[in-house]
Amino acid sequence: MLELHPSILEKDGRKAFAILTYEEFEQLSEELSNYQDLQDLRSAKYDEGEAPVLSLAEVRKQLNI
Repeated sequence: MLELHPSILEKDGRKAFAILTYEEFEQLSEELSNYQDLQDLRSAKYDEGEAPVLSLAEVRKQLNI
């Protein structure tokens, strides 16, 4: 689980900015990228619906490799 330790800056007495260490920023960016990849995969699987699939062995056999 990602654990963040932001420093909060205020402007006019209201929270305005969150500052992260660069390491935490990198971790957060990676997590967001992974989440987007998962969403894309789920969308692609849904779009394909009941499309036929081939195993790797079947593909190799068809391509003679």
